[in-house]
Amino acid sequence: MPTRAVTLFRQKQRKQQSSKHVVEHSYRCSSCQSVIKEQVQATEAMEEQAYTVPTFRERAPEGMEEYQRVATHFERNLVQIQQELHRMKVETHEQVENIEITKEVRAMMPIWKEVLPEVPRAPDFLVSLRAHTVWEKTPVKLFCTVSGKPVPIVKWYRNDVAVDPLSVPGKYKIENKYGVHSLIISRCTVNDSGVYSAVATNPYGKAISKAAVCIRRAHGGGELAYLPGLVPLLSGLHPSKLDVTLVNKFGVTFGREGESLSLMCTMVVVPDLPNLPPEVMWYRDDTLLTPSRWFEMSIGGGIAKLTFSHLNKDDEGLYTIRIWTKDGTTEHSAYLFVKDAPPAVTGAPGAPMDVIVTDVNADYAMVSWKPPNTTHEAAITGYFVDRRKSGTKDWVQCNNSPVNVCKLPVHGLIEGESYHFRVRAVNKAGISLASRMSTGVTTGEVESDVQVVNIEGKYDIAIRQDEQQGVYFTIPDPPINVHASEINKTYIVLSWTPPSPRGRAPVWYLVEKCVGDSHLWQTVNTAVQLRSPRYPVYEMEDGTFYHFRVITVNKYGSSEPSEPTAPIQKVDPDGIVQNIGVPSAPGRVIASRNTKTSAFVQWEPPKHLNNLVGYYVDASVVGSKVWFPCNHRPYKHTRFVVHGLVPGDTYVFRVQAVNAYGLSEESQESDSLFIDAALTTPSAPYGICLVNCDGSSMTLAWKRPKHTGGSRITSYYLDKREAGSVLWNEVSSSPATQRIYKVENLTSGLFYEFKVQAANLAGVGMPSDPSKHFACEAWTMPEPGPAYDLSFWEVRDTSLLIQWKAPVYSGESHVTGYYVDMAKKGSADFVTVNAEPVGHCYLRVTGLETGETYVFKVRAINAKGVGKASELSDPICAKALPGTKEIVCGVDEETGDIFLNFEACEASENSKFTWSKSYKEIAESTRVSITSSGRHSKLTFINAEKEDLGTYSVAVSDTDGVSSSYTLNEDELKKMRELSYNIRHPIVPLKTELNYEILEKGVVRFWVQAKKLSSAASYRFIFNDKAISSAEGYKTSHDVSTGIIQMTIEHFTRANEGTYTVQIHDGKAKSQSSLVLVGDAFKVALKEAEFQRREHIRKQGPHFSEYLTFHVTDDCTVMLVSKVANVKKETTFAWFKEEEEITLDVKPNPMSGSCALPIPMFSRKDQGTYKAVLADNRGKDTSVYEISGKVFEDIINAIASVAGSSASDLVLQCTPEGIRLQCYMKYYTEEMKTSWYHRGSKISSSEKMRIGGTSEMAWMQICDPSDKEKGQYSIEIHDGKTSHSRTFDLSGQAYTEAYAEFQRLKAAAFAEKNRGRVVGGLPDVATIMEKKSLSLTCTVWGDPNPEVTWFKNEQEVVSDDRYKVNFEGGRFASLTINSVTMEDSGKYSINVRNKYGGEFVEITVSVYRQGDEPPEPKLGQMSKPAATPKPATPTPQPPKTPTPQTKSPTPAPASKSPTPPRSMRSPTPPRSLRSPTPTKK
Repeated sequence: MPTRAVTLFRQKQRKQQSSKHVVEHSYRCSSCQSVIKEQVQATEAMEEQAYTVPTFRERAPEGMEEYQRVATHFERNLVQIQQELHRMKVETHEQVENIEITKEVRAMMPIWKEVLPEVPRAPDFLVSLRAHTVWEKTPVKLFCTVSGKPVPIVKWYRNDVAVDPLSVPGKYKIENKYGVHSLIISRCTVNDSGVYSAVATNPYGKAISKAAVCIRRAHGGGELAYLPGLVPLLSGLHPSKLDVTLVNKFGVTFGREGESLSLMCTMVVVPDLPNLPPEVMWYRDDTLLTPSRWFEMSIGGGIAKLTFSHLNKDDEGLYTIRIWTKDGTTEHSAYLFVKDAPPAVTGAPGAPMDVIVTDVNADYAMVSWKPPNTTHEAAITGYFVDRRKSGTKDWVQCNNSPVNVCKLPVHGLIEGESYHFRVRAVNKAGISLASRMSTGVTTGEVESDVQVVNIEGKYDIAIRQDEQQGVYFTIPDPPINVHASEINKTYIVLSWTPPSPRGRAPVWYLVEKCVGDSHLWQTVNTAVQLRSPRYPVYEMEDGTFYHFRVITVNKYGSSEPSEPTAPIQKVDPDGIVQNIGVPSAPGRVIASRNTKTSAFVQWEPPKHLNNLVGYYVDASVVGSKVWFPCNHRPYKHTRFVVHGLVPGDTYVFRVQAVNAYGLSEESQESDSLFIDAALTTPSAPYGICLVNCDGSSMTLAWKRPKHTGGSRITSYYLDKREAGSVLWNEVSSSPATQRIYKVENLTSGLFYEFKVQAANLAGVGMPSDPSKHFACEAWTMPEPGPAYDLSFWEVRDTSLLIQWKAPVYSGESHVTGYYVDMAKKGSADFVTVNAEPVGHCYLRVTGLETGETYVFKVRAINAKGVGKASELSDPICAKALPGTKEIVCGVDEETGDIFLNFEACEASENSKFTWSKSYKEIAESTRVSITSSGRHSKLTFINAEKEDLGTYSVAVSDTDGVSSSYTLNEDELKKMRELSYNIRHPIVPLKTELNYEILEKGVVRFWVQAKKLSSAASYRFIFNDKAISSAEGYKTSHDVSTGIIQMTIEHFTRANEGTYTVQIHDGKAKSQSSLVLVGDAFKVALKEAEFQRREHIRKQGPHFSEYLTFHVTDDCTVMLVSKVANVKKETTFAWFKEEEEITLDVKPNPMSGSCALPIPMFSRKDQGTYKAVLADNRGKDTSVYEISGKVFEDIINAIASVAGSSASDLVLQCTPEGIRLQCYMKYYTEEMKTSWYHRGSKISSSEKMRIGGTSEMAWMQICDPSDKEKGQYSIEIHDGKTSHSRTFDLSGQAYTEAYAEFQRLKAAAFAEKNRGRVVGGLPDVATIMEKKSLSLTCTVWGDPNPEVTWFKNEQEVVSDDRYKVNFEGGRFASLTINSVTMEDSGKYSINVRNKYGGEFVEITVSVYRQGDEPPEPKLGQMSKPAATPKPATPTPQPPKTPTPQTKSPTPAPASKSPTPPRSMRSPTPPRSLRSPTPTKK
């Protein structure tokens, strides 16, 4: 049977699938056997006998019809089963063949591996990519086949950028099957065009195949962004066949110049096809808008949006969105107001608008604009026009002086350039912000003598007029039709028609004028070459007629002049030129109500329009006298809806007409208008609920209409009907006045429906929807009935107050409390707000989410339990009304009454303020009084006491829930009562109490300052209980503007000791202040007064205006300075120290106004008392300055500050005693606070570390340094405030070099100390007569004992009979010459030397003959050693880093030899050598 066949087939199929996971044999025979076996099994399953319908027994005729119906149905099902079985047979056959092929391939694979081993191959494209050109929104499939060993990896690229399928899910699909690689691109767009490449790579190379893909768009097709998953466009479906419904619409919108803003509409589109949005059009004042740089249009996601990136007043107007639908169009309109941006200069006007450029020629353009509205600003005196070339940012002013008309001809432009223009308004306060720039215009020749001729509809041929006439023109003809196209008070514009023909050479024009009938022509444009047939003329006298003519000029010459114009003048007195000047004022202005925030204003047009461009409407709150603009762009019609008004305020309106010449006079003011909605019938009540039923009557309650129609609701009309009936019957002939009503005479057990209508002064409104079916059955439950009339007040962003009315049916016991449940709108999850029941009919709910919408219900509770919940409240949004204000508690400044004041953010003409205490209405009370006016209401406490504490609330009727509350607590009441007492018992508030000060001449001033004084204020001073009057020695005065009251005593003496009091009276207020001056306080005041008197006397003669003080100059010189005053030429100035006069090189000059005593090289010796004396015939003044103690320290610190700032870096100086660190500065003295540190530890002067200095530097010497003296050294110079620090790192190479230099200098000093030398005894010259004996004797020294050698004329003297050389005791050397002769004259020298060195001493010996006069001897003196003197300790030099010199070893004493040359010197190092100072690291 068929079912069995299907089952068997599925079993075999599962076996085949499971067999795929079994390891197969690799021999072909076994695989073929298994394939044959599977084929036989599948064939048996498919060839099983079909199901045969059994033969049914004969049925009775009455059953045949049913039998045929069942048989037909069964036969139809059987046919479907047989078709399904045939399909499965075909699929099974295909699968069996695939299995056979697969197994054959697998069986051959080992053989192929053995026969054909793998050979590595680089990638190669067997089939390359093919270029494609397809239509938009169709798929593209790119295929290629790649070979290579190992198998290459293929990557896809578009324009050399890798294709990433994950970047746009669903866009790209990459496949690889059997070596065939494919890239499928779904729903192509034009952006998908490009060069696609497949790059195949393996370790042995890379191959690339490229193909171009071109996506074309059908003619007229729009640009649609690709959106994956969108359904394709339906054929024949147009946007106008969509059903569009606007849901959330943009309303009246207010913006400001410079801001960004969007107008949006939310819509429902059926069918909603994301790639087929509705066709949306935007209009401003009936002008179709197109996208521009100033705004952008978009539609998508069910939102149509118009976005302004930078608002200008040009954007103000009535905006309309119009959408095509299948029923025509749907549209919505609302006004956009754009206010002026804050001006750069206070009082400057707003920016002009609607800048338009017309009549553009080769070098000329006419710029026009609309003037801004001015309400409180000064009148506009003119305008500046700016231009800039396209592509640049630099604006150039076109007119040097402001133009007072809203159009300006601009000439001097460059032909072929593009320009933008903007305008700025000017008044006496300043210049406005710039207007929005105009659209770009390109200058060019408008009229041409070239005519374009079309040949056979195919060719355009340009023919010049001179070619048509067969004549070539060189000299042009004159222009024609010269006339004034613009005439106003500032300029006229001349226009003419270019000559025709005018030749091929470029032409320009000369304009000439003639005053009156003088026939004297003068060229106007001498400095400007005109290429346009337009020219503005400015310099024209008022009331003077002019004639003009024009000449055409080219390179060949000039034409004859044109015909002169008719007489032209700037202002036409005869009215020949119409529409000059501003329009006349508009006529009567009528204002009427429109909505709660708008008014409808209409007016009569002015009698003289004068090219009217629109109107400006202004408004003012009655009583404020401050006008503000209602529109900021001229409005064309004579009726306007003014929006943005405050409900409850009263306004008046006026209108001004506008044209190019400015604004007209204001119209007369309209009648005052109270802003409220226009009077209409109320909307329908709603929310009818049953609050009680006794079986024969029902008590109903309902909610007030959402719109009262601008008038108080006076009554409600009820109708009823039985359930199932269509006829309504009046409940009562008399209407209900409250929103609860008891319906009598009902039949128990029946169901009833009810409806309600509200009525006001305008009439009866629409009926409510029918109520539910209420059963007339008596309520007997023990729990209370539902609360009703839920209302919301004091709605804020996070809280609100809910109120309700108690149940009419209380159950078996009275109601004890209430539960309030809350849920978000649309949610069924209610939560109970209050954990404990509240005993009153209100509850403040807090913790709400701003902007979220909630619903509430209330349940009453009694002793029997919780009753039925109330009907759900209206949804309420947790958001405060715009402009919401709270109750303010204060005290009346005049009466001292404590009050609560409330200003409503909106109110209607019929609005009433209802004040409550603890949310119970205050009807009549002896404790408070209530006054209301407009949007203000005040509750005044008659005599506030503790019983007035509590929560006060106010609600405003006929509004959207305007309300507020205030809790008056005990602390607040105490504060208010104190303030009230001060107002009712006023005092003059004082800024300062009575005080005194000592003035010049010892005058004492007593004064007090009040916070505020009136001109009627009075006062008096009292001294020791006695009133003081203005008399000799006493003066009193006051200043109302500052509140200062004062009294002065010219001569303050001991008699003035006592108590001073001032009493002030100012109207009802008074105040008093006292000052006690006795004892020590009086002595201080008296001492100061006497001192000031003495000072006054002193200053009558020459005196010191500033006494002596000190100043340290940049070179550390201390200057004692003083300033003098009231001096003359005869005035003398003298300096003294310790009463001894100091004489200066330059005598002090008192006439210079100051004198100074310099003290250079300041030190402790300069301490003492210094005195400066100033004197002349008028008197003498002295200034004494004691330099000691603190003053001395201050001077030393000042010197240290200058010296420390000038201190050099530490430098290294080596000496024979050790290593010295030196810091040079402008001046140094040991009194300065100077500290040396080694590795952060302070150094004290010792034998090892010596500290000292000179006037130029401070030094620290390390005697006999060792390695432990390595490290960082620093010096700190303290000036009492800051520390000046310098450092030196004595380590590493620096220490090594310094130590080596120290050792060298030490060795040199030792050698100098112990070398051989002549101590004394030898003269410079010795004179002797021949035949006598000469003995040259001297004392020598050296350690070890030196060797002594004598020389004569540089030849060594050897001891013999005549020459005796003697050296005794290592100290005494002598040379004796017996019986000298003339030949013994000459130069003798002695050389004293040991291992450390030595020196030469020379003596001149002169021998004269017997009988001769001895020669005049020279002054006898000790001979000077010829050797280099012993080097002393190097004199400190300024910081200098010398180049180290190579030190030569001291030579050993030379053997005796002839006298060495004089140039020879001991090896003592030269004085110029310095130790190598390492550079600072």
